[in-house]
Amino acid sequence: MAKAIQYSELGGPEVLALNEVPVPVPAPGEVAVRVEAAGVNPIDAKQRSGLRPTPPITEPRGTGIDGAGHVTAVGSDVDGFRIGDPVVFTGIVGSYATDVVVPAHKVFVRPAGVSAAVGAALGVPFGTAYQTVRSLGIRGGDTLLIHGASGSVGQAAIQFAALAGARVLGTTSDRRADRVIALGGEPLAYGDGLVERVRQAAPDGVTAILDCAGTDEAIEASLELLEDRSRIATIVRGPDAASFGIRAFSGGSPTPLSAQQQAWRLEAIPVALALIATGRFHVELGERYPLERAGDAQQAASEGADGKLLVLP
Repeated sequence: MAKAIQYSELGGPEVLALNEVPVPVPAPGEVAVRVEAAGVNPIDAKQRSGLRPTPPITEPRGTGIDGAGHVTAVGSDVDGFRIGDPVVFTGIVGSYATDVVVPAHKVFVRPAGVSAAVGAALGVPFGTAYQTVRSLGIRGGDTLLIHGASGSVGQAAIQFAALAGARVLGTTSDRRADRVIALGGEPLAYGDGLVERVRQAAPDGVTAILDCAGTDEAIEASLELLEDRSRIATIVRGPDAASFGIRAFSGGSPTPLSAQQQAWRLEAIPVALALIATGRFHVELGERYPLERAGDAQQAASEGADGKLLVLP
């Protein structure tokens, strides 16, 4: 038998249960993976609590989207994978488990030198950051302002934007400023006077803004700093982004991602794996939790714990 964290009703971390489940068998077009690490994303707790709407629960539901491990079986009509391959996967329901099956197009071979822990940290944050940087058309000559730059998505966005040749300003706390600097960004303290600090740092103005914070301050400052609303995006304030005239990429937006945007989110994973393997990208890992403490991991992520939190089956 395999083990999986599941829930049968919406609620707090206490609704999560560690259940025994049949070892999943890959169908045609799928790959079976023995999970070595699962990434903890804020969306996990939002869906579990009902803060982010999901379909009605009709049977025990898994939690977790991202993970890494090694291939244990390959479904028919699947090429390019062998049993034992180290892999990263994303875009499933239920990565907090010992064993999962994943559509083959969402599984990526993990290069030598990239640990399962690092691989499990990539899916949602790196996919979101890469897609947003691509959607905003960030390139050399741009000055990008990132609200919440020291979070997992913010850190990935700094690196993708810098790779594209942009200058990156990032709001953060004083405590986390060194992390923004280490990734190639220029830290700015949030709080009173933010607009003035941005204008002082970038007298010619910013050309694009990414909101990873979702605060009123971030939205209000963005609207004051940049007239071109098509180059302001939020990944948090999806429900009310349209009322501000800005773009939203998920984050509760009623407008789904386009096929191109979804493709970019998957494309980010092999791109990031290659960059990490060659030492050009970096991932900040946080605390690691055993499978039975998945609720504690989700709670810590919701409270803004530093680094990418992981669940280890």
